[in-house]
Amino acid sequence: MNILPNSDGAGLRAAARRGLRRGRDFVDETPPDALVTVTVAAVSLLAAFAGFLAASSLTAVPFAVFLVATGYGWLRHQELTARVLTLTTTVSTILVLGLILVFIFAEAWPTVQYATVNVFGVPIPGLRLFIETRWSPVTPPIQYSLVPMIHGTVLVTIIATAVAAPLGVAAALFLSEIAPKTVREVVKPGVEILAGIPSIVYGFIGFTILSPWAADQFDIVGQGTYLFVGIVVGLMALPTVVSVAEDALNSIPESMKSGSLALGTTDWQTMTSITLPAAFSGVSAAVLLGVGRAIGETMAATVMLRGSPGLTKPLYNVFYGNDTLTSLIAANYGDADGLQLSALFVAGVILFVTVLFLSIGSQYIEARMRQKLGGAD
Repeated sequence: MNILPNSDGAGLRAAARRGLRRGRDFVDETPPDALVTVTVAAVSLLAAFAGFLAASSLTAVPFAVFLVATGYGWLRHQELTARVLTLTTTVSTILVLGLILVFIFAEAWPTVQYATVNVFGVPIPGLRLFIETRWSPVTPPIQYSLVPMIHGTVLVTIIATAVAAPLGVAAALFLSEIAPKTVREVVKPGVEILAGIPSIVYGFIGFTILSPWAADQFDIVGQGTYLFVGIVVGLMALPTVVSVAEDALNSIPESMKSGSLALGTTDWQTMTSITLPAAFSGVSAAVLLGVGRAIGETMAATVMLRGSPGLTKPLYNVFYGNDTLTSLIAANYGDADGLQLSALFVAGVILFVTVLFLSIGSQYIEARMRQKLGGAD
């Protein structure tokens, strides 16, 4: 039973010794002036970062030292300066992301603590946010239920996925396997241009065209339906799905397709029985990334929905729309304070955790595809 802890400790000590050895070798092999230059640049950048976080009026001083040291190092020791500069900026980026996480979780905690519910004598923080169905931050009784917004987010995401997944995979299959080169060179940039259109433009089109048409056709009182918000968001997610899915399809070895065709199968049979199954991991990753875009979409949902939190009746009624997590934050952040502001941070935490798991899942699936097709260990 003690073998594993000892082996883990030995491995850590060996790694530490290797790190120290590499550090000593680096110091011994680096010219003194280069070592001083990169050290001053790295320390001054971190000092400027700390001064920025502390809102110090002296932040410009270490930043100026960093610029001077970096300029001198770039002229005299370009390769070493580039290595140290990329390392320090990477560390700074990780620190910024870590501080953002700490900030949003700390800001969300007051409402989580306020919504504590005792279950069999055990306090469960935040449970009331998910067992009540009323969002009422002003009118008593004060409630901060996120269930209506989670319900709206789920409906919009399901509809957007139903739009983006089949259309995106079909378009990627067409561009990768069917379209002539000239058509591919025209269509692919056109699809990718869709990703550059601001989301507010999609929302405005949905608000001025789709919503009035839906109100007339389905006799809807007011504007905003989850159905058409999901359609608009699905169209916005299309470029992501098409681009990633096409890369996955193009990564399939040509020998697999040629072997299938040599056995007498048609092009369509090869695509459906060889290409798509072999690229399933990458295509799945593309769909997950598209779903992440749908979950995090803000402006289109904010423009098209009513902005009145509540559950639809029945729950599967997509011809009515109230609010999503993103539209709740966008519509209320400017006027919110106290526990209401903290509740909006809770909504942000939910979105962050959801998109994080989707991103990790897509990366894992894509790594599995590379390992399967590329022979990586």
